[in-house]
Amino acid sequence: MRNPGPLIRMIRTSGERRGCFAAGTPELKNRVTATVSTSDTNLDASAAMQGSGFSRKFKAYLALTKPRVIELLLVSTLPTMIFAQRGFPSIGLILATLVGGAFAAGSAGVFNCYIDRDIDKLMHRTENRPLVTGEVTPREALIFGWILGAAAIAILWFGANPLSAWLGLAAIVFYVVIYTMILKRRTAQNIVWGGAAGCFPVLIAWSAVTNTVEWPAVVLFMVIFLWTPPHYWPLSMRYGEDYRKANVPMLGAIAGAKVVSVQVVLYAWAMVACSLLMVPLGGAGWVYTIAALLAGAWFLYESHALYERAQKEEVSNKGAMKVFHGSISYLTLLFIALAVDPFVGGPIMGG
Repeated sequence: MRNPGPLIRMIRTSGERRGCFAAGTPELKNRVTATVSTSDTNLDASAAMQGSGFSRKFKAYLALTKPRVIELLLVSTLPTMIFAQRGFPSIGLILATLVGGAFAAGSAGVFNCYIDRDIDKLMHRTENRPLVTGEVTPREALIFGWILGAAAIAILWFGANPLSAWLGLAAIVFYVVIYTMILKRRTAQNIVWGGAAGCFPVLIAWSAVTNTVEWPAVVLFMVIFLWTPPHYWPLSMRYGEDYRKANVPMLGAIAGAKVVSVQVVLYAWAMVACSLLMVPLGGAGWVYTIAALLAGAWFLYESHALYERAQKEEVSNKGAMKVFHGSISYLTLLFIALAVDPFVGGPIMGG
């Protein structure tokens, strides 16, 4: 008779295995749980990476539009609409004008980043822009800019009126072609004339409500036009080394603080004087007038303080940036007063 040992051992082993599955030994359970947990972890990590990638890409596209510039432009849009309407326009018109205007400004910002990507990588202030870091490719940026621009024109055309759409197109062309492509790298007066692109939102806002452009809109256009140099030149003083490295002739980078501070004071006086033209030409009331006088006096004080420090050769980056930030506060206060003005009293003079 043959030795049954191997057969018995085989049967025993088979039984033990069946018993393991039946009883669910801790070792097997742990092994299965570990496998499932690892699989779940991989899926979660993959989903997290996809979510993180989408978020990073979204933020990169958003950065191309220069959202801080858009915010500043929109500060002037809604108050101008309210003043033109002498009350609140319809919600639909407000949304169409704000969204269309934001898309137009965003489109211009994207094209600017696309064209300036060669100098952006040379400047510390712009070295983290998406086209420099590679978060967005030049082709992707170009397509995005065209889509935003087309959407802006369509929204303004159908949501407001054709005049507003044409003005939106003019703003994009002015900023991209006149400023970025022609003036920026050629003349120290680049921001003076190129900055006119930032004045278009008040024309778009006024035309959206009235379907025309009238004297009050022209006055507000000129206020922002004269505001742009004393707003931007202190910033170019702060980042003068960047602009010199990129060979961009911003006045604050190529001229001394004494020269720049004189120009800041002159433009500040012209801006404040122009803002007061809203009284005889725009039908402004006491709220706007008082705000224009007080905010204007304060900004003139800051501009003269910069001038005094410059003459003593005591200008610091902090001092220059104080005027830069002060200019933003000035414009914000002025347009808040413009929005409130129609609801408090009437015009001081006939508009």
